[in-house]
Amino acid sequence: MARKPSLAAALALALAAGTAQGQVSDLVSTTHFRVCADPANLPMSNDRGEGYENRLAEFFAEKLGLPVQYTWFPMATGFIRNTLRANKCDVVIGYAQGHELVQNTNHYMTSVFTLVVPADGPLADVETLSDPRLEGLKIGVIAGSPPATHMARNGLIGKAKAYNLTVDRRVESPAVDMLDDLDAGETDAAVLWGPLAGPLVKQGHPELKVIPLLHETLPPRLFFRITMGVRPGDKTFEHKLNSLIRRNQGEINAILSEAGVPLVDDMGDAMLETTQ
Repeated sequence: MARKPSLAAALALALAAGTAQGQVSDLVSTTHFRVCADPANLPMSNDRGEGYENRLAEFFAEKLGLPVQYTWFPMATGFIRNTLRANKCDVVIGYAQGHELVQNTNHYMTSVFTLVVPADGPLADVETLSDPRLEGLKIGVIAGSPPATHMARNGLIGKAKAYNLTVDRRVESPAVDMLDDLDAGETDAAVLWGPLAGPLVKQGHPELKVIPLLHETLPPRLFFRITMGVRPGDKTFEHKLNSLIRRNQGEINAILSEAGVPLVDDMGDAMLETTQ
């Protein structure tokens, strides 16, 4: 039978754990709001500060009374390992809730995959991927993304045009290519993550319409809650960011809405009313 540790040993373990926790927390800069970001990932971020995640970074830095400092790395394989886990920065502005590589803050937005179609065409009022009007059409989709499962279920994959999921945005832009192909008539529609589709259409594709896919009832889900990612163990920093999210949600929503991001409620079944 294993012996219980003595009181002295238990105290030593607790102190060691506390020291380790303190060492992790000490990695968070007190002089800069250090952001890990992709230098070529518009509409989210770029190294010229033109994305809505850049604007969110500036907003949070202002609230903290700190200047923004970026560590740039393409958001592909090795992003977290070479930025956050390498202690070169302290926060990733946009990260899906529940991802194991980071410790998530509370979510600051919920968004949804969308169907993008010509605004004046026969698909302008389609709201689900099971709509018969989509049958036999060539639809763009990011390979391996959740909507691809729905498309397969509804017999839409056979003629679909697939675009790469994980790329170095400095040399390849699947979302941009997808919308350009739709504009050119190479495809009939596109299925794309809303925080990409909404801003890109708003910025450069006024003839297209973005339709949030709110009415899909079968799995996988098409809405996701987006958080900030910090290092596991950075609990003090996480709590500080959670407090800022809670106290400034209206202003955060306004930044996202102005950029064109479709915002939905936490259950992904209704558009969120926002004011700009």
